[in-house]
Amino acid sequence: MKNSIILLSILFFVSCTTEKKKEVAAEPPVAKVKKAKSLTMLWETDTVLTTCESVLYDSKNAVIYVANIGGVPPDAQDNDGFISKLSVNGEILDLKWIEGIDAPKGMGLVGDKLVVTNIDEIVEIDISSGSISKRISVEGAKFLNDITVATDGTVYISDNQLNRIYSLKNGEVNIWLEKEDFGGPNGLLSQGDKLMAVTFGSGSFMNITTGDQTIRELAGGLKGGDGIAAVGENYLVSSWNGEVYFVDKAGLTTKLLDTKAEKINAADIDYIEDQNMLLVPTFFGNKVVAYKLD
Repeated sequence: MKNSIILLSILFFVSCTTEKKKEVAAEPPVAKVKKAKSLTMLWETDTVLTTCESVLYDSKNAVIYVANIGGVPPDAQDNDGFISKLSVNGEILDLKWIEGIDAPKGMGLVGDKLVVTNIDEIVEIDISSGSISKRISVEGAKFLNDITVATDGTVYISDNQLNRIYSLKNGEVNIWLEKEDFGGPNGLLSQGDKLMAVTFGSGSFMNITTGDQTIRELAGGLKGGDGIAAVGENYLVSSWNGEVYFVDKAGLTTKLLDTKAEKINAADIDYIEDQNMLLVPTFFGNKVVAYKLD
């Protein structure tokens, strides 16, 4: 009888322990985040934006700029690239607002100027006149990609083929950071004393302290990393293959969009925060698609 009581006690303890384990595993943190964020399509343009690689919202002029590579390959110096202007409702205001660029990609705003990467140079556009005002050659560059502008006016530019990030300040271009194992830095986003970067090859989303250039990975596994946009203290990160991820400030990652099956890319994104609007250039899809972030 005593042995039976001991056996029943052991079985009761094991049963309770198992139930506790089940309770802990039942509601993982990822599930809670997935319920909190989703995308709803608002509009899409006609498919006339030839190999659209990047979008940028200009709040002062209430327009969206779109960088169109034109013909491929994307490093061809063929003079067929152009910049388009859209309304916030997706209307094409001026399809070829700026021409005479080979393969425009990342864009940034410096005062009343729009700066754009173009393979091995930075093109400066005067917004008010709608004309190219300056071309800044970047010696040795192979594939300049994204641009971000710091509050002090410093422009950071990625070159994912050379594993470099350049800086442009007071008209002078310098190699700001170069690492052999960088993984192909692509998307950039300046935030105070840090520079957020996502790599195309290794898919690493990282925080780089601008003072001492300390690198800390926030999230991994984002292969084909392309664009970054801030959402409060969190981020939206695109993968060129056709995905958009929500990455919270702790590095927890949730996939919000996946258009790989439709063979629609997701290149260098932007986000209009006061409208909860995500802008996705679809590269070979030749259109920009806008989504509401719920």
